[in-house]
Amino acid sequence: MAVPQNRVTRSRRNMRRSHDALVAGNPAECPNCGELKRPHHVCGACGHYDQREVVAVSKEVDVDEDAA
Repeated sequence: MAVPQNRVTRSRRNMRRSHDALVAGNPAECPNCGELKRPHHVCGACGHYDQREVVAVSKEVDVDEDAA
C-alpha cells in the first residue's frame, strides 16, 4: 500500500492547491441581441457568431397542456 515517506506540510499542500480555485466566468453581451454569452462562443439566444448567423434558431413551440 502506498504510504507517504514524509508528512506534507500545510504550506506545500496549499501551494499545490493554489490552482484549484474556481474562476467566475466573464460573460459578454451579444452584439446582435444583447443577451449575455460566453466569449468566443455562439450566442444561444440568436445563433450569431462574429456578426453572422451560424445556427438557425427556431421559435419556441407551444405545447398543449393536455398532451403533456
